[in-house]
Amino acid sequence: MAIEFEPEAPTVFDPSAQTPKTDAAGCHAGADVMNDAARKAGKSEVLDGLAADYPKGPHDQPQSMCPAFGSLRVGLRMRRTATILSGSACCVYGLTFTSHFYGARRTVGYVPFNSETLVTGQLYEDIRNAVTEMANPDEYDAIVVINLCVPTASGIPLDRLPAQINGVRVIGIDVPGFGVPTHAEAKDVLTGAMLRYARTEIEAGPVARPRNFDGSKPTVTMIGELFPVDPMGVGAMLEPMGMVVAPQLPSREWRDLYAALDCQVAAAVHPFYTASVREFERAGRPVVGSAPVGLDGTAAWLESVGKAAGIPDKKIDAAKAKALPAIKAALADNPIKATVTVSGYEGSELLVARLLIEAGAKVPYVGTACPKTPWSDPDREWLEAKGVHIQYRASLEQDLAAMQDIRPDLAIGTTPLVQKGKELGIPSLYFTNMVSARPLFGPAGASSMSGIVAAQTRGKDRFASMVDFFEGVGTGGKNAGHNLARRNTQVAEG
Repeated sequence: MAIEFEPEAPTVFDPSAQTPKTDAAGCHAGADVMNDAARKAGKSEVLDGLAADYPKGPHDQPQSMCPAFGSLRVGLRMRRTATILSGSACCVYGLTFTSHFYGARRTVGYVPFNSETLVTGQLYEDIRNAVTEMANPDEYDAIVVINLCVPTASGIPLDRLPAQINGVRVIGIDVPGFGVPTHAEAKDVLTGAMLRYARTEIEAGPVARPRNFDGSKPTVTMIGELFPVDPMGVGAMLEPMGMVVAPQLPSREWRDLYAALDCQVAAAVHPFYTASVREFERAGRPVVGSAPVGLDGTAAWLESVGKAAGIPDKKIDAAKAKALPAIKAALADNPIKATVTVSGYEGSELLVARLLIEAGAKVPYVGTACPKTPWSDPDREWLEAKGVHIQYRASLEQDLAAMQDIRPDLAIGTTPLVQKGKELGIPSLYFTNMVSARPLFGPAGASSMSGIVAAQTRGKDRFASMVDFFEGVGTGGKNAGHNLARRNTQVAEG
């Protein structure tokens, strides 16, 4: 698929269709009722596609925040992209609150509804009118409309919205909590939809050239949200092979999608981006799994990328010769002598475990809310060879049981796991805010991870003292006040 970078002429697509009139299922009805209602309302193809791309686990699905947050996050981080939510007011409030808590600096659009507008199909017309009103090409490249649970269950057909209005692209997606297991995978729902749209634009003719990217060298597109320094570090590793890093996915701007698709190799660093991988495969691009993490991981990843891109062995060896000694030295200089359990919902849990083990840590358990896919196989096989138990689609109960059974020196996990760990006197660390907010690849990743573990495990004795001091406080009704008074007396007596 060759790409010509010239300003594109927008093609107008405006099918006329009527919204099906159905009885709406309230969001309190439960997943089975909502799913059944959605299928009766004509959403069977959408739900079957979600089930194929994001299979649930044996316990239905992991506990996490509303999945739609993932798609919302992707849209809000893109320049010149507007986002409109269609869902219950309480859901929209929670999603906008969470998005701003995580740093969104942009308004979220909302199309309200009531029972009448939902059942009669007026909601669809209201959404279309809202999109038409917002479709200003001076301000936006794209408008994203996201159906939450109730509009999906009621059959609101966002796929019938015009593909373009006034030259502004319109992307309508369904992201129901009863159809998408985690917010991590919801990132892929929107990213994949955007890639599909961009790919059809490329196939139709010339498209806009990405900003600040000349595209003169073979590129690798990294799929997954990464710490900002990591792509630069990977670029340095690729330099001896004559390759550079393309704009990563999820992208920051619409035209970056063209450069991402125009790569020689796509790297599914976060292995749950099933829909996105499919678009690269349809564009004729090879996709590799894992990532350049640790010594073994970096060597294997550079080999995989080089082979997939047709790079001569001599250049692949040169890249490894340049990158590996520094990583080996960083691991040696920053050893980790601790037992660590790892769990989370980011998609990089297996990569973090690999790095910890290469630095000397014992990692008996890794839990990830994401599913098992071919793109995580290299990491799974490496970890299982080291005796690590990997739990895909891990529930909170499974993560807690592993932590309580192992009693690690450090537990890395989600907020409720960290809370329970601290109650038990186990040093615990929130994966998203602490681990994901630091480099993971190359020498920087090795030294950063060591610093995190060392800082947390140093406080293990302090945690034990606090647990002993506050034993019984906050539990047991009247006994709680008595215990607290006793503790205060102990403090007063020295």
